[in-house]
Amino acid sequence: MCVPGCMDLVHKRLGRRAMFGGAGALAATAALSAVGSSPVRAQPSGSFTSVVDMTHTLGVDFPTYFGEPQFEMTRLAGFGENGFNMFEWRVVEHTGTHMDAPIHFSSDGATADQIPVEQLVVPLAVVDISARAAADPDAQVMPADLEAFEAEHGRIPAGACVAMNSGWAQHVATDMFRNADADGVMHFPGFHVDAAQWMLERGDIVGMAVDTLSLDYGASADFATHYLWLPAGRWGMECIANLDQVPPIGATLVVGGPKIQGATGGPSRLIALV
Repeated sequence: MCVPGCMDLVHKRLGRRAMFGGAGALAATAALSAVGSSPVRAQPSGSFTSVVDMTHTLGVDFPTYFGEPQFEMTRLAGFGENGFNMFEWRVVEHTGTHMDAPIHFSSDGATADQIPVEQLVVPLAVVDISARAAADPDAQVMPADLEAFEAEHGRIPAGACVAMNSGWAQHVATDMFRNADADGVMHFPGFHVDAAQWMLERGDIVGMAVDTLSLDYGASADFATHYLWLPAGRWGMECIANLDQVPPIGATLVVGGPKIQGATGGPSRLIALV
C-alpha cells in the first residue's frame, strides 16, 4: 500500500510532464541520444585511474556473526500499483560490509555519526596473509607481518586504514565464511591484539579492516582486539570485499559509513581509488 499522501504527490509530479514540451523535450531527447541508455559516468581525475568496490552486496541471506539473519526487506509500494517502488528495511547495525564505531566496544566512544569525515577518506595499506590463512583458518595478523610489510613497502602512511587480506571474501556465499566447528566455535582470521597494539603505538593509524566477520579472529573468546582498538578512538570495518584487487600501498579508501545519530556502526559502502 502507499503511505498517506504519496499518491497525490505522484500524480502532481506526473502532471508536470506537460511542462517538458517543445524545445525542452527536443533538448532532453538529444541529451538522452548522446549518452545512450547507460548512466553518465564521471571521468577519473589525474589522482587515480580505477575505482574498486570494496563492498559485498547485502541480502537477506548474508552470513552473520551470530548465525541468524540480520537483514529484512518489506515492500511498502510497487510500481505497478502505486507508481513508485519503496521498501522498509530491518537491519542489525553490524551486518554485511559494515563499520564498527568506537562506541561499539566502549562506554563513551564516538558514535558513527561523530567520526570526523577527514578520517573517512584515508590511505589504504593491505597486509596479505592469504597463503597462511589457507593453511590455518585461525591465522592472525601479527606485529611481524606489519614489520615485514613496512620493510617491503615503506612506512604505513599517516592516517591510514590497515586492512587484512586473508582471502576469506571468496567464502562469503558458503558456510566456510563462518567456519563453525561442532561446538559452534568459528575459525577465520583476524588481527591479533599485539598487532592492534603495534598500530596504536604508531599513533597515526585510524582504521582497521578485515575481510572476515570480526576484527578478532573467529575463535576469540575475549574480543581483545575490539576492546583495545575501538576505545582508543579508532574505527573498524568488517566483511570487506575485493582486497585482492587493490595494491598493498597507494590506494585511497573512501568510507561511506552511516551518519545515523547514536549508531554503533552500520552497513557501509567502501570504495578504493587506485
